[in-house]
Amino acid sequence: MNAIFAIRGLILVVAMLVVAACGVTPEKRLPAAEIEILELRAMILGLGPEVDAEEADRAARLAFKHTRDLAIQYQIVDPPLIHNTKVNMGFKPRGLCWHWAEDIERRLSVENFETLEMHRAIASPDNPFRIDHSTAIISRRGDSYKEGIVLDPWRLGGVLTFMPTVDDADYLWEAREEVLLRKRMRALRKAQLVPAI
Repeated sequence: MNAIFAIRGLILVVAMLVVAACGVTPEKRLPAAEIEILELRAMILGLGPEVDAEEADRAARLAFKHTRDLAIQYQIVDPPLIHNTKVNMGFKPRGLCWHWAEDIERRLSVENFETLEMHRAIASPDNPFRIDHSTAIISRRGDSYKEGIVLDPWRLGGVLTFMPTVDDADYLWEAREEVLLRKRMRALRKAQLVPAI
């Protein structure tokens, strides 16, 4: 039985190396087209009349630039799930969805926008791969993540995906804090430290 698992593991590693050899390094990918940046800028401005045009422009440009910088830093050359496997096996430094979300949120937050704010959200594993997915969301200051725009560089392997949170047909987003609290409570119940409610 152990020999079967060893052979399967070897096949998986060889397959990953073959696929990895076909990847395009982020340095060789073209930077975001101006039209994409302007589309995100317009979407951010559309969050409400209180959103400052300069902040919307800066946020859009930084979101695309930082996505490219992170793709280089994370050494992205594979589709997301293969890259995740490499990170989890210790072959790559970072690049899980929560790394992207954390780093995008952190970079945009240091801008100290007056009319915009950053959020984090998690989609529960109601997807074919049964894994959580994390993202950063930008909104008008004072609005919730539900009224914002998803900034997700993970799902296309280092290419920024953006859309209004409510229009994301692939994921049902929840506030990160709520999901993490629910997981902690579940873990405590499993450990029989807190009775089920």
